[in-house]
Amino acid sequence: MHIHILGICGTFMGGIAVIARQAGFRVTGCDANVYPPMSTQLMAQGIELIEGYGVDQLTLKPDVYVIGNVVSRGNPLMEQILEQNLPYTSGPQWLAETILRNQWVLAVAGTHGKTTTSAMLAWILEHAGLNPGFLIGGVPQNFAISARKTDSAFFVIEADEYDTAFFDKRSKFVHYHPRTVVLNNLEYDHADIFPDLQAIQTQFHHLIRTVPGNGLVVCNGRESSLRQVLQQGCWTPVQLFGTTPDWNIDADNQVSYAGVSQGNLQWELQGEHNRMNALAALAAARHAGVPVAHGLAALSEFKNVKRRMELRGTVNGINLYDDFAHHPTAIATTLAGLRSKVAQARIIAVLEPRSNTMKLGVMKEALPYSLKDADLVFCYAGKLGWDVRGSLAPLGDKLVVKDDLEELIDAIVQSARPGDQLLVMSNGGFGGIHDKLLKKL
Repeated sequence: MHIHILGICGTFMGGIAVIARQAGFRVTGCDANVYPPMSTQLMAQGIELIEGYGVDQLTLKPDVYVIGNVVSRGNPLMEQILEQNLPYTSGPQWLAETILRNQWVLAVAGTHGKTTTSAMLAWILEHAGLNPGFLIGGVPQNFAISARKTDSAFFVIEADEYDTAFFDKRSKFVHYHPRTVVLNNLEYDHADIFPDLQAIQTQFHHLIRTVPGNGLVVCNGRESSLRQVLQQGCWTPVQLFGTTPDWNIDADNQVSYAGVSQGNLQWELQGEHNRMNALAALAAARHAGVPVAHGLAALSEFKNVKRRMELRGTVNGINLYDDFAHHPTAIATTLAGLRSKVAQARIIAVLEPRSNTMKLGVMKEALPYSLKDADLVFCYAGKLGWDVRGSLAPLGDKLVVKDDLEELIDAIVQSARPGDQLLVMSNGGFGGIHDKLLKKL
């Protein structure tokens, strides 16, 4: 069977392509921007890539077109698919119907920490010999790939609340029908598609409706927004984490459940957010049959995900980290984690407000507070439609804003000195700033 994927170079759709290829499908695909690293990863899997959305791709005559949510009405190839009444489906629906139908799906949802927690959970299952399949929105360094299909009954998926496709405005995660679901946290985000927090809570409620009575909901007990979701209706057992006497972890990293000690978490990760992620992963893995002691042993070998506090290099005593943080809460927790690690060392935060929510300026009032743990803040204001300088003015003289990327890089290089911790935060490539900084430093 042949599938042709429109928007194949996104992390999610690229993962679907890899899984489909491993499942024995012929896979081709197209995107507006076909370039490394995704293009080389896909071609290494034997997947044919086409630049652009030309209507000549109809001559491929696939059995079905799988449509990514980057594709909208007006796309020339999509318009012809519609006009000729050719078979098409969304990525999440194809995955659910073709791959996940008979799987024990463990889904990780939430505003923050989905990728890291999914990677932890997949690694715990792998360490226990369960050989899970997975689709994760990043590259877990324990696996070096973001997606795979196996013969295992278990499949771990990062459950995104973003919409499915232009013809299906439900959140992606309602397609997955998980038996085990993690609700990490819930804040307002994705301002381009959700008008308010309540709209996102409705989608989370729809997710809860799909979890069977013999399943498990693993929920952050500290989040009032999630409690409100559960109050809308829940037909599945719930285990809370982050509260006593539920799943909890103390200052010495002793993990407990129902007031009973389960063992000690020994690892290299920093920050309270990662401790909470670990609790969620341990609880979900236990539901799949992995004893907590085995889960703790796995986490001691966990290597995190690329672009999550990833050390990209050290030059002249300056450490340069890359992190995906792009929401004020994620920025604050990332900085807090780094601060706990480096104590009094100077932290230079470099921020690109690139997500759709950031570009709309929805979170601009929370940004100054989220950056409080940084000693210097450099912000790239290129292509933004709101006043970055005015919004970040509370940061005072520790703020530098530039509209030109090269000027920003030069200013950072001039300010950096041995012993500094340089933290670059963006959910995109940021113009290759990491390598440029390392070279100039």
